[in-house]
Amino acid sequence: MNKLLFALLVPVLLAGCATSSTTPSYDTRFGNAVREARLRMTLNPNAGRNPDPIAGMDGRAAHEAYGRYHDSFKAPPPVTNVINIGGAVGGGKN
Repeated sequence: MNKLLFALLVPVLLAGCATSSTTPSYDTRFGNAVREARLRMTLNPNAGRNPDPIAGMDGRAAHEAYGRYHDSFKAPPPVTNVINIGGAVGGGKN
């Protein structure tokens, strides 16, 4: 009885190892969703090919923008308590 059961199960188990597979059809489209989402989020996909990337910004505006950017690292922004865990709503005692 065990030999008969074994003889019937072996072909069923080996069928899972068959060479025909569905992965080649999946592999051809692998990553398409990510590439499409990235393209939809890109404002100008050809921006890297622009030979004059700073058109429209004069030297004075660029210098001021750089100065504001540089000064933003001198002092950290103030910390705000967004969640307010354990504190009173109005800041006073009840």
